[in-house]
Amino acid sequence: MDGISDSALIAALRRQMTVASARQVATTGNLANYDTPGYKTKEVSFDQALGQKLLPMNATSRTHIGAAGGANIPVTETAGLAERRDGNNVQLDRELMNMNQASGDFAAAQTALAAKFRLVRYALNESR
Repeated sequence: MDGISDSALIAALRRQMTVASARQVATTGNLANYDTPGYKTKEVSFDQALGQKLLPMNATSRTHIGAAGGANIPVTETAGLAERRDGNNVQLDRELMNMNQASGDFAAAQTALAAKFRLVRYALNESR
């Protein structure tokens, strides 16, 4: 039986937490610039973040956010959002929904990781 190794599981959960953190940072920036004329909404897409984690990229690019673990995840402007008169296209309800979703993704990965470590701790304590 070929299963998923513990190190692969922990690495996947770490990636999920890193991407969720980067999404929260991007959303926080959008919310902070809600009243900034001409500001364009920025986002982290899962596909881009996964590609970034799989392929090394130049960390000096201005389109990257430093997230947890020193990872650089690409951030792009969101296309297709309606602009207000001042040129800003940040939508408050969309950003709050994105923040909640990223928070939920982070919490789910954190819960799974904590359960994995509890199993390891239990195995160590029972072996004594």
